[in-house]
Amino acid sequence: MRIPCPHCGARDAQEFTYLGDANPKRPDGMEATEAAMFEYVYQRDNPAGRFRELWYHGAGCHAWLVVTRDTRTHAIEAAEPAKPTKAGAAA
Repeated sequence: MRIPCPHCGARDAQEFTYLGDANPKRPDGMEATEAAMFEYVYQRDNPAGRFRELWYHGAGCHAWLVVTRDTRTHAIEAAEPAKPTKAGAAA
């Protein structure tokens, strides 16, 4: 599988580290219930089809990416920086 890094171009998946689902939002640890923290830490979806995932390009630009991929075919629809940069900001 080749992942299209927006900074480095298409690279082999071996250059990346998979983190998981890009959608969960961490609950506020001081305000969250025990059940909410359990849900965040342990409960993950395993869908068949289109899925947004976090990948780290450790052997390249060291950027975190959000990759939209079909889990049945591994076809990648999009790859974008996990944290968008502001226009005109220093790199």
